[in-house]
Amino acid sequence: MFGIIVGTHGEFANGILQSCEMIYGKRENLKAVTLVPGEGPDDVVAKYEKAIKELGNPDRVLFLNDLLGGSPYNAACRIVAQNENYGIVTGVNLPMLIAMSSAQDADDGSAKISELMDQAALAGKDGAMIASYESLNAESDDDEL
Repeated sequence: MFGIIVGTHGEFANGILQSCEMIYGKRENLKAVTLVPGEGPDDVVAKYEKAIKELGNPDRVLFLNDLLGGSPYNAACRIVAQNENYGIVTGVNLPMLIAMSSAQDADDGSAKISELMDQAALAGKDGAMIASYESLNAESDDDEL
């Protein structure tokens, strides 16, 4: 099973993990890493390395970061640059995290990290929807019986 590390600014990572577990149940191969004020990329790299060890050094690790170019992302880049079976997806959201938790449960070890990254990005995108007054009040063919 691949590991997931959610790395974010502030306590967002802890909160989104808690939300995921409320919906999906307790997760064993999922860790949160936070960047708090006064820390820099070196601190986050150390936290990521610790999280990887706590996950049991999985063969594949998917980093889900909040922001492209931020310190949690930059720290993940330093680790991913040294392991071809690690990858990063930015813009983490709850639909993405739930989808990847499900993918962990279904994982037989054959999925490449690039496939997991594509799946995560698609789930994050598909989980973002818009609703307006007009769209919520528009008549549709489904309304007629």
